[in-house]
Amino acid sequence: MVRGANGYEPVDPGALSTDELVKALQAMVGMARASSVSETPVQWTVNATGLGSLNIAAVRRGELMNVRLTRSAEGAAAAAAPATAAAPAAPAAPTRTPYAGMPAVSAQAAPTRTPYAGVPAVSAPVDARATQPGGMGAGAAARGVPVSAAPHAGAPSHAGAGGYASAPAHAGAAAHAGAAAHAGAAAHAGAASHSTASANPPARIIPISRATSAPGRDLTVLLEQARSMGASDLHLVAGRPPLLRLAGELLPQDTPLSPETVERLLLPIIPERLRHVLEKDGSVDFALDSEETGRFRVNVCRQRTGLKGTFRVIPREIPTLESLGLPADIAKATHHHQGLIVLTGPSGHGKTSTLAALVDIINRETTHHVLTVEDPVEYVHPRKRALISQREVGTSTRTFASALKGSLREDPDVIVVGELRDTETVRMALAASETGHLLISTMNTPSAAKTIDRLIDLFPPADQQQVRLSLSSGLRLIVSQRLMPSTDGKSLVAAAEVLTGSVALGNLIRDNKTYQIPSLQQRGKSLGIIRFEDSLADLARSGKATLETVKGFAENPDEIEAMVTGKRPGAAPTVPPPATAQEGARMLSKVGSLLGKKGA
Repeated sequence: MVRGANGYEPVDPGALSTDELVKALQAMVGMARASSVSETPVQWTVNATGLGSLNIAAVRRGELMNVRLTRSAEGAAAAAAPATAAAPAAPAAPTRTPYAGMPAVSAQAAPTRTPYAGVPAVSAPVDARATQPGGMGAGAAARGVPVSAAPHAGAPSHAGAGGYASAPAHAGAAAHAGAAAHAGAAAHAGAASHSTASANPPARIIPISRATSAPGRDLTVLLEQARSMGASDLHLVAGRPPLLRLAGELLPQDTPLSPETVERLLLPIIPERLRHVLEKDGSVDFALDSEETGRFRVNVCRQRTGLKGTFRVIPREIPTLESLGLPADIAKATHHHQGLIVLTGPSGHGKTSTLAALVDIINRETTHHVLTVEDPVEYVHPRKRALISQREVGTSTRTFASALKGSLREDPDVIVVGELRDTETVRMALAASETGHLLISTMNTPSAAKTIDRLIDLFPPADQQQVRLSLSSGLRLIVSQRLMPSTDGKSLVAAAEVLTGSVALGNLIRDNKTYQIPSLQQRGKSLGIIRFEDSLADLARSGKATLETVKGFAENPDEIEAMVTGKRPGAAPTVPPPATAQEGARMLSKVGSLLGKKGA
């Protein structure tokens, strides 16, 4: 791209490849300096035959090279005059410069052009960028490098892609080329550019039509809207519009709700038995079920602006492991007659759905008695082959621990506990798993190894060795999962770490060597073990999620990139062979022709 009287304009989409840019740099600044360009921007000032005095700024991101050439007024006049046979002057020592938003510092005394917003334009820079498959910016966008945007009026920008301003600068100021384009925003040719990155665009507002304003009907409309749009949660907050969580993102709807409106919507649905709990504790949890809207898990609490309600949408159909995108081998753990299965991950990442899928497998394939203890009951399991008894904390039992204590006298084969929250519940769960029952539960822990440590650390030091012995012999499976946006941004996909019980794992737990579990996972594929990094890489390779998305969930993003792209982390970019004299002359001629276009 060049900047002339009308701002930045593309002149040749296929102008220079990365190798050609490197060879052009070699011709202007020498082989050593051209090959040393890295992620730290560098600048030189040179006198090139036929081009005059040039300020050159270069930066490299992986295999992508960005070069900015600025010709001073004196250089432009010299270039217009007949070229002499003098050899190019030796380049000055490179001067490190912040590449965006700060004045460039030249190594020579002569004034240099500062090609950034907010500074009067002195000369015309050229942005030379390596071409990539799919257009000039495809490769850069994948690496998060700003890319010059073609000035198509009203062309929408893409999520995550960097966009250079293609608009004329204000009052002669150069348009800054580093502002990031955001999903849902459109970059219009001729729009004003600013020297600082623009603020995030406002969240997309989803209009909602009210069927009626009668009390109770507004909430029904909102709940129906949340379910029909595929939202996972609905938030009602005093002073804010209703918010839907779609593919992990909270999106506002309609207009802000007054505190009185929120109270009118929430207070009537709180069960009478829980109203004193709301007054005492400031928060209550319960299930809301109706034939019209379906089933929801509800939390109502008090906060600064008034009441707040959170509605978790519970699907009408019980999910399967396949529909959740989880490995089918997880179901093998349900064939055990005793032991412990733990599902882990942050809140809101699908643990309850996975738990329901496992219970449904037992319900379809066995004649066991399955007893569940939940707070509240979320998925209601229909009658199939198994006998399902579902108990709710606060309604049919006082606490998880008391329900577990009584459950041992109810002849259960499988006990399902909604969450292992405290030491007493964990103690009763371990006891149940050792007395001929299969116990399935969830915890809010970040990984399989940390789940084991958490189970042990809940107990005082005097009891921890006994807990290790119980886990070493009774642990059957740990699944740690995360939900992340899909490639199209319209849904969520799951990545799962799977740690199966084995003799090797039991030995590590018993000997207090859980820090060696990652090493076991590296070599335990034959045992059915799946590392979280392998699951993330599979999502990226299959196109279900983008590489940048999965890297955001990885402990070691470089490892994920290497697994997906096949490139060794930290590997140096490929350097082309030195340019010959003829190639150097051709590259300089091409750069000169670019500088001569569009009145640059």
